[in-house]
Amino acid sequence: VFILCSIELGGSLPAISSLNASYSQASLSLPSPYYPPLPPGERRAFSDVRRTFCLFVTFDLLFITLLWIIELNISKSIWTSLENEVVHYNFKSSFFDIFLLAVFRFLCLQLGYAAFRLRHWWVIAITTLVTSAFLIAKVICSDLFSQNAFGYVLPITSFVVAWLETWFLDFKVLTQEAEDERAYLAAVNAACEPAPLISPRPVSDGQFYSPPESLAGHFVQSLVFKDKQFLRQGREAMAVVEQILTQEENWKFEKTNMGDAVYTLEIPFHGKTFILKALLQCAAELVYQEVILQPEKMVQWNRTVSVCQILQRVDDNTMVSYDVSAGAAGGVVSPRDFVNVRRVERRRDCYISAGIATSHSSKPPHSRYVRGENGPGGFVVLKSSSNPSVCTFIWVLNTDLKGRLPRYLIHQSLAATMFEFMSHLRQRINEVRISYR
Repeated sequence: VFILCSIELGGSLPAISSLNASYSQASLSLPSPYYPPLPPGERRAFSDVRRTFCLFVTFDLLFITLLWIIELNISKSIWTSLENEVVHYNFKSSFFDIFLLAVFRFLCLQLGYAAFRLRHWWVIAITTLVTSAFLIAKVICSDLFSQNAFGYVLPITSFVVAWLETWFLDFKVLTQEAEDERAYLAAVNAACEPAPLISPRPVSDGQFYSPPESLAGHFVQSLVFKDKQFLRQGREAMAVVEQILTQEENWKFEKTNMGDAVYTLEIPFHGKTFILKALLQCAAELVYQEVILQPEKMVQWNRTVSVCQILQRVDDNTMVSYDVSAGAAGGVVSPRDFVNVRRVERRRDCYISAGIATSHSSKPPHSRYVRGENGPGGFVVLKSSSNPSVCTFIWVLNTDLKGRLPRYLIHQSLAATMFEFMSHLRQRINEVRISYR
């Protein structure tokens, strides 16, 4: 999943601009609990947690080999036992196939996660499935239990170790590396990207009054046309989000978590849209400040997004942003990147940030990420008429992650990402409150 970044309103909102300045200074002094400084040159190509996993896979092979050698030497000479179990192999009485099973796991896992450095669980899923199926068949059909204690020890040990490897890769290696990748990208983004301009760079009079035949004149015409397109897309996204808000009685409830609820709504021409609605114990201006006015800083506290850049500010209320979502569903859904145009409007009773997918010359599709495409969506912060210290937060999410992913998995991933975002947002609000006490 991902977060749609938004625009700072600047001069059009003088009251909020002063609040923005004070919050920005305070937030710069806050230490980030998740992202220590990561100089790009110090990034490790082979993570410590992956190295530990490869050592555990090696231990698996050596341990099973040691147990098998002990079994060979327990009753007869080792050479006689080798001849009986290898040369005269019998499925019902030999332990040699359990040793070969350990060799199979070792080769597959070391090739997949050490040599090729895969970031997917399909290799270990195959090895664990083969191991489990073979050992179950072995226990059912063989007569190993009548020989000695190793008839119990070897199958049970092999089964347990295989599942320990699965657990370690899925919950430690892939998860930790996804976090490291997100932190690295955030550090590179913060260190290498120049600060965006508050307003578009001025154009000289010579460019405005160039003859139509000149290259400068064509460039300005092209730029003006593209800016008008961004403005039109922003207004259209805003209109769709407003229409969604007026159809709350048609929202279909999907699931709830800690008081937050996720709904869905089918939108013509855009399909299924996810809507998260949550009540926050803080002023609406604080949420507006953290989620809408400071999108570039969102990577410091929101683990569902790894990169957020402002590519262009079209006017005081419209901008183009580039976002990279963190992986989801335990690494099954790889990171996606998005280019969005967003429009922000401040109303008397709410703040609205609406956006939709667009294209920008500075961020063409890259082979490193799958380019996702967002439909109309955004953030809405509703003020409370009776209590200014609470507000309602609504996130409208319509996205196509592309790639060959099952639709059910995508929907599960989006709902989980929305709940995770709310957890990070509440933690961020508490940190900002503490800093002002």
